[in-house]
Amino acid sequence: MQVRVKWVEGMAFVGESGSGHGIVIDGPPDLGGRDLGMRPMELMLMSVGACSAVDVVHILKKARQPVLDCYVEVKGKRAETQPKVFTDIHLHFVVIGNDLKANQVERAVKLSADKYCSASLMLSKAAKVTHDYELRVPG
Repeated sequence: MQVRVKWVEGMAFVGESGSGHGIVIDGPPDLGGRDLGMRPMELMLMSVGACSAVDVVHILKKARQPVLDCYVEVKGKRAETQPKVFTDIHLHFVVIGNDLKANQVERAVKLSADKYCSASLMLSKAAKVTHDYELRVPG
């Protein structure tokens, strides 16, 4: 796996993935950024959320659960001083569907957290990573 991050101007960069996709990244205004894209640490939270959400949806579909929608809200707490690493990361899954089995959703979240999500498992070496979920019916 390989990516390329190319400087555009100021503190703006374009990230290009090996699979051919791009994203704009920008630093905060106090460092010369112009709010043209996401901050690098926001991307890190987004990455762990996406990695884990893919796992959860995949596991639920394999278990033939009637998932209609799923999203994850990821909150990160950072250290007060440099380097401002994440100290705590919490993933809150909202899984929407009719007749979803709570034990299957709990199992999917736990499998992602403990076995499959490489991003979550990697970040858990440096930060406390927690997960929870809620079930909702459509409407």
